[in-house]
Amino acid sequence: METAEIIVSRINSVVWGPAMLCMLLFIGIFYTVKINFFQFVHFRTWLKETIGSCFSKKDRTKCTLSPFKAMTTALAGAIGTGNIVGVAGAIALGGAGAVFWMWVAAFFGMATVFAENYLGIIFRENRNGEYVGGPMYYIEKGLHSKVLAAIFAIMCTGASLGMGNMTQANSAAGAMNIGFGIDVRISGAVIAALTALIIFGGIDRISALNEKLIPVVSLLFILFALLILLFNHERIIPSVINIIKNAFGFRQAAGGFCGYTMANALRYGISRGVFSNEAGLGSSPIVHSASDNTTPVKAGMWGIFQVFVDTIIMCTLMALCIMVTGSNEISSNAVEISSAAFSSVFAGAGSFFVNASITVFAFATLISWCYYGEKSIQYLFQGKYITVYRIIYISAAFIGSVMEIGIVWDISDTFNGLMAIPNMIALLLLSRNVSYKKFNNHNRNI
Repeated sequence: METAEIIVSRINSVVWGPAMLCMLLFIGIFYTVKINFFQFVHFRTWLKETIGSCFSKKDRTKCTLSPFKAMTTALAGAIGTGNIVGVAGAIALGGAGAVFWMWVAAFFGMATVFAENYLGIIFRENRNGEYVGGPMYYIEKGLHSKVLAAIFAIMCTGASLGMGNMTQANSAAGAMNIGFGIDVRISGAVIAALTALIIFGGIDRISALNEKLIPVVSLLFILFALLILLFNHERIIPSVINIIKNAFGFRQAAGGFCGYTMANALRYGISRGVFSNEAGLGSSPIVHSASDNTTPVKAGMWGIFQVFVDTIIMCTLMALCIMVTGSNEISSNAVEISSAAFSSVFAGAGSFFVNASITVFAFATLISWCYYGEKSIQYLFQGKYITVYRIIYISAAFIGSVMEIGIVWDISDTFNGLMAIPNMIALLLLSRNVSYKKFNNHNRNI
């Protein structure tokens, strides 16, 4: 087992090394320039066309999979535990400056997900009245490479069982054990049963749950976080200044540690930012391609909104709660840091809320990633073995709940990184298809 852990660790050091992080950042910068900084310059436009459209009568039509349902499902797959323990881990490992680089990764990641969703709509297919799409389709049809498309689908399947399932089930069962004293075997059985109930209903049941669950839990999380910041309002500005100073190592410059501090903050900030919003991994376009979006531009805007909520709002609030309460100074454990931040204002209820949030977000991620894996299996085997995959997925949820899965985390990281590689190749080589001219014409019509 030790040998396997060493091998996987070495692979991850390459897969998630500086080259990968720089490439993800480069693609985000490239598309940001290509769409003329739209995510920043036209903030009001994409906000109006996404969440704003949910309050418009003309957009309340009955449909198979609405863009909002697709977004909440993609958001559920992205949020996971990364917005709580992931942020705490980034600060613990990379210092306060890691938060700044999470913002950078998110800003450029908005353009990356825009491009992914755009390509997903262009190259999707209609099979038996259902849209299917994602990187495997735009790789095959756009790059004419079935091999590269199959590699993506295989890696996505592996990531769905690992990072999307077992690690999330383990986090949920662990949180229920710590917060409520429930045995992990009981939690595992409940998680597996609920997973079966939902995933056998297909995307309709998955999206219907996420449409109701994610907005409610996210709003509760935002409300609790804002109350913490209200109680510690005098520390907000100093915390932001501290984040910026540490991002560039200004505080350590006099001691000669400036370069090391900045590199550490940049590494963990960008990597945790990518893990949080999944920009560049290729998961988002799989579900957005199945939606009733009629234009690639609109799907791209929903992608921008997804990253905005996931990282700019959720991760920033969590980071500021940690900074203003100083919980990162009392422990190096991510869960303890997060719990301490909320407990500083809400006492025992804070720990309860953190563990409940981890449980809900982890479960939402788990059911969403089943869809990504299903679509990958569907692509690889022309629609066969979906039921077999679902049975394996349910079993993996129980196993992940009750076992020590350190090696599974590492293997999952490997699959995540390897599925990003063919997707990044496609994003670069198919960039001509993401036309700013078409984008601008749509902008004039809205």
